[in-house]
Amino acid sequence: MHIDMPLEELENYHGTNPKPEDFDAYWKRALEELAQYSLAYDLEEADITPDFANCYHLYFSGVGGARVHAKLVKPKHPTSQAIAIFHGYSVDSGDWLDKLAYAAQGITVLALDCRGQGGLSEDTLQTKGPTLRGHIIRGLEDRNPDQLYYRHVFLDTVQTVRILQSIEGVDKNRIGVYGQSQGGALATACAALEPTVKHLYAVYPFLSDYERAWNMDVQNSAYEEIAYFFRCFDPTHQRHQEIFAKLGYIDIQHLADRIQASVQWVTAMRDHICPPSTQFAVYNKIRSDKQMTLYHEYGHEHLPHHADQAFQQFLTRL
Repeated sequence: MHIDMPLEELENYHGTNPKPEDFDAYWKRALEELAQYSLAYDLEEADITPDFANCYHLYFSGVGGARVHAKLVKPKHPTSQAIAIFHGYSVDSGDWLDKLAYAAQGITVLALDCRGQGGLSEDTLQTKGPTLRGHIIRGLEDRNPDQLYYRHVFLDTVQTVRILQSIEGVDKNRIGVYGQSQGGALATACAALEPTVKHLYAVYPFLSDYERAWNMDVQNSAYEEIAYFFRCFDPTHQRHQEIFAKLGYIDIQHLADRIQASVQWVTAMRDHICPPSTQFAVYNKIRSDKQMTLYHEYGHEHLPHHADQAFQQFLTRL
């Protein structure tokens, strides 16, 4: 039974949500703004003390002046490799334990907390309109698309990698990015906007092909806030094209062709939360070396063995 298109159709699907005409100029301007921000950061020692690594809370100033937090794990005997880790929707960067597995192999790790979600990062964004049910719609009612919440978070991911590159002992050309769901989307955006990223490991990414998600059972997916937005603010969809065009600025499928990293992509074929077609819309646009792993009987849940595969790939591909 298919919850989405058959596989042969998915393999040729290239997305529904429109791409704004000024998309490239939008992100060029965003990266120029980011370049004005310092890579300076503050460190606070964490209360966990393994004998092979040092653990810190790292704070930097992101776009808009937000104080952004990440967990830094520095191995005492680094290999020059590093990874940036991004977390799922609404939670935080997680426990130290999974980062320590990488540090034990000499890999430096920096795990970002997304602004205003479950971690310690500030959200200083001031926008018009609602924030009902989530962050996708944050900034949609503002005339200026620069006020979209995920524009700021995508730029935070780039700054995360650039800070990693500045850390002593890290080779700027041996950095990978990793995440699941929202984290997979952020890892994808990061690899697209920071072309020095060497390897991307993305697990059932979010934040793609919004109009396709809306055309499906959006209210039982991670994209439900789009339906709530229309119910409250445009119930007859008079602004349908305008809204999805604006969401196009933060649609990772439109960034995919910029990726130069090698890519490992993981998709669960019974995923009702981030439907497979929204993921294939991105994957099919990636031009770099890529490989997809399909979990046919799984949904948006723990996928056995993928974390081991990611670990091994970061050891060998960075």
